[in-house]
Amino acid sequence: MSVTAYLVLACVLFAIGGTTVLVRRNSIVVFMGIELMLNAANLAFLAFSRMWGTLDGQLAAFFVMVVAAAEVVVGLAIIVSLFRTRRTVSVDDESLLRH
Repeated sequence: MSVTAYLVLACVLFAIGGTTVLVRRNSIVVFMGIELMLNAANLAFLAFSRMWGTLDGQLAAFFVMVVAAAEVVVGLAIIVSLFRTRRTVSVDDESLLRH
Protein backbone atom coordinates (compact mmCIF):
# COMPACT_ATOMS: atom_id res chain seq x y z
CA MET A 1 0.00 0.00 0.00
CA SER A 2 1.21 3.48 -0.71
CA VAL A 3 1.73 6.21 1.84
CA THR A 4 -0.94 8.27 0.12
CA ALA A 5 -3.62 5.74 1.06
CA TYR A 6 -2.63 5.98 4.73
CA LEU A 7 -2.70 9.77 4.61
CA VAL A 8 -6.11 9.82 2.94
CA LEU A 9 -7.41 7.48 5.64
CA ALA A 10 -5.90 9.72 8.33
CA CYS A 11 -7.61 12.76 6.79
CA VAL A 12 -10.96 10.97 6.66
CA LEU A 13 -10.65 9.83 10.29
CA PHE A 14 -9.65 13.32 11.38
CA ALA A 15 -12.61 14.83 9.54
CA ILE A 16 -15.01 12.35 11.15
CA GLY A 17 -13.55 13.14 14.58
CA GLY A 18 -13.73 16.89 13.98
CA THR A 19 -17.31 16.66 12.81
CA THR A 20 -18.18 14.62 15.88
CA VAL A 21 -16.63 17.22 18.18
CA LEU A 22 -18.51 20.06 16.49
CA VAL A 23 -21.91 18.40 16.07
CA ARG A 24 -22.55 16.14 19.04
CA ARG A 25 -23.79 17.37 22.40
CA ASN A 26 -22.93 14.45 24.65
CA SER A 27 -19.52 14.98 26.25
CA ILE A 28 -18.60 11.30 26.09
CA VAL A 29 -19.22 11.23 22.33
CA VAL A 30 -17.23 14.47 21.95
CA PHE A 31 -14.46 12.82 23.94
CA MET A 32 -14.50 9.86 21.54
CA GLY A 33 -14.24 12.29 18.61
CA ILE A 34 -11.12 13.83 20.14
CA GLU A 35 -9.61 10.37 20.56
CA LEU A 36 -10.39 9.61 16.90
CA MET A 37 -8.58 12.79 15.87
CA LEU A 38 -5.55 11.80 17.95
CA ASN A 39 -5.51 8.37 16.31
CA ALA A 40 -5.68 10.01 12.88
CA ALA A 41 -2.65 12.11 13.80
CA ASN A 42 -0.85 8.94 14.90
CA LEU A 43 -1.61 7.29 11.57
CA ALA A 44 -0.21 10.31 9.72
CA PHE A 45 2.93 10.27 11.87
CA LEU A 46 3.46 6.59 11.13
CA ALA A 47 2.84 7.07 7.40
CA PHE A 48 5.43 9.85 7.22
CA SER A 49 7.83 7.74 9.27
CA ARG A 50 7.46 4.95 6.74
CA MET A 51 7.84 7.34 3.81
CA TRP A 52 11.07 8.90 5.13
CA GLY A 53 12.46 5.68 6.56
CA THR A 54 13.13 7.13 10.02
CA LEU A 55 11.83 6.44 13.50
CA ASP A 56 10.88 10.07 14.21
CA GLY A 57 7.21 9.56 13.33
CA GLN A 58 6.99 6.45 15.46
CA LEU A 59 8.47 8.33 18.40
CA ALA A 60 5.98 11.18 17.92
CA ALA A 61 3.11 8.67 17.72
CA PHE A 62 4.29 7.08 20.96
CA PHE A 63 4.22 10.45 22.73
CA VAL A 64 0.76 11.19 21.33
CA MET A 65 -0.44 7.85 22.74
CA VAL A 66 1.01 8.73 26.15
CA VAL A 67 -0.74 12.11 26.12
CA ALA A 68 -3.99 10.47 24.95
CA ALA A 69 -3.83 7.95 27.79
CA ALA A 70 -3.37 10.74 30.33
CA GLU A 71 -6.21 12.67 28.70
CA VAL A 72 -8.49 9.65 28.96
CA VAL A 73 -7.82 9.27 32.66
CA VAL A 74 -8.36 12.94 33.50
CA GLY A 75 -11.20 13.51 31.05
CA LEU A 76 -13.24 10.52 32.10
CA ALA A 77 -12.73 11.40 35.77
CA ILE A 78 -14.11 14.89 35.10
CA ILE A 79 -17.04 13.52 33.10
CA VAL A 80 -17.92 10.97 35.79
CA SER A 81 -17.67 13.64 38.49
CA LEU A 82 -19.96 15.98 36.57
CA PHE A 83 -22.43 13.18 35.93
CA ARG A 84 -22.53 12.27 39.62
CA THR A 85 -23.21 15.83 40.71
CA ARG A 86 -25.42 17.11 37.85
CA ARG A 87 -26.90 13.91 36.33
CA THR A 88 -26.10 15.14 32.83
CA VAL A 89 -23.12 15.06 30.50
CA SER A 90 -24.46 17.52 27.93
CA VAL A 91 -21.92 20.09 26.74
CA ASP A 92 -24.70 22.62 26.13
CA ASP A 93 -25.64 22.80 29.80
CA GLU A 94 -23.97 26.03 30.87
CA SER A 95 -24.87 25.46 34.51
CA LEU A 96 -22.08 22.87 34.63
CA LEU A 97 -19.57 25.71 34.51
CA ARG A 98 -21.11 27.56 37.44
CA HIS A 99 -20.66 26.52 41.01
